[in-house]
Amino acid sequence: MKISNLRSSTGRRRTSAAVALGAVLALTATACGDDGSGAGGDKGAEGDGKGKIVFWDNNGGVRTDIWKEVIADFEKANPGIDVEYVGIAATEYQSKVDTAIQGGGLPDVGGVGAAMLAGFAAQQALDPLDDRLEKSSLNGKLNKDMVESLRAAGGGDDRLYSIPTSANNGVLYYRTDLFEKAGLEEPTTWDRFYEAAEKLTNKRKNEFGYTIRGGAGSIAQALDAMYGQSGITTFWDSSGKKATVNDPKNVEALEKYAGLFKKVTPAADLNNDFTKMVAQWDSGTIGMLNHNLGSYQDHVKALGAEKFRGIPQPTGPGGKRVQVSNPVDGLGLFKSSKNKEAAWKFIEYATSHEANSKFNESAGQVPSHTDAAKDAWIAKAEPTKLAADALNDGSTTIVQLPYYLPDWNTISKADNEPNFQKVLNGDLSAKDFLDRLAEQLNEAQAEWDEQMG
Repeated sequence: MKISNLRSSTGRRRTSAAVALGAVLALTATACGDDGSGAGGDKGAEGDGKGKIVFWDNNGGVRTDIWKEVIADFEKANPGIDVEYVGIAATEYQSKVDTAIQGGGLPDVGGVGAAMLAGFAAQQALDPLDDRLEKSSLNGKLNKDMVESLRAAGGGDDRLYSIPTSANNGVLYYRTDLFEKAGLEEPTTWDRFYEAAEKLTNKRKNEFGYTIRGGAGSIAQALDAMYGQSGITTFWDSSGKKATVNDPKNVEALEKYAGLFKKVTPAADLNNDFTKMVAQWDSGTIGMLNHNLGSYQDHVKALGAEKFRGIPQPTGPGGKRVQVSNPVDGLGLFKSSKNKEAAWKFIEYATSHEANSKFNESAGQVPSHTDAAKDAWIAKAEPTKLAADALNDGSTTIVQLPYYLPDWNTISKADNEPNFQKVLNGDLSAKDFLDRLAEQLNEAQAEWDEQMG
């Protein structure tokens, strides 16, 4: 089997991608004679279902309190198991796991969402969970779309490497008090969004119509705004080999969106990740914020539910709403674990009805457990209810991002977040930025097609 390295458009070797693709033998283990061991050849062990396990939270600091509640409940129900919690910031999680895959020290259980799943699976770091799920009380109780989303993101071998905990969705939060004062209509369309962003801005009073994400995580938000305005509904063209990101309609949309920076947004947005962006919106007089369901409770605590609303992303001409997919989050069992039975018990408990409902009520996200999704709190959490309705009433088309590409996270984060900042600053045109992005994606897709035969 030929294993070749991915290179960026500048010729710089993308080391992490090469490592992941170099380990793609895991996807065809039988054909290539692989023994199924994890990274470093460590198969781990089942253990006796008791003792200590280590859990790495992939959104440490943001979800720490609720995970500690779930862990305390689990330990009470399973007195023979002790869970060590390690909270890791979302921006640092992938690199920490990649380092541990190569050097040792992986946890037993960790957060494994769709965006990073393919890279971990390709490095043989995760145990497939299909057999465990089939024998579990969870079987038939998890949202089928979320399960299939994680299965598809696993790298092409049709195995399930992560049990879904929740689904997120893009939300446009807006200050109802500021809109009412300015006599503005709800920003349900992109035209109204841009009108409000301009009208609510008064730089002399430090008032801004919008806050744009320029730091970590900026690419997904920019793609959401692009496809939402262009109305393009597929990430690849009809050949399946060329990305649509640099379609002229997307270029025009990104030019308009990036043009908001410093015109109707704070200058600090250039380096703001989601935590800083959310905190800035909660403490200031900014009209609108694009984030997701996960920050709803933060806004309630800071502003009170009466001062803002969270609605689905704006619609384009003809009432058509297009959004990019938001990755499903989940829990994975690392292959090197020496106590897999106890680790699986924790995953099983954390995604059970009661625990999954408690976690997602705190996080403000859509539960993966079908019974939890029927609980009363969802109807009371307006953004969650509206998001679920928009996804199910036929008004929304989802553009599926290529999470299955082992290089997706590298391309969408390390390779292009700095370039997007150049676009915001006017040092790089939207067209050049998107052409470079398309070139990298097309190369990654071609490499993936070659590896998959």
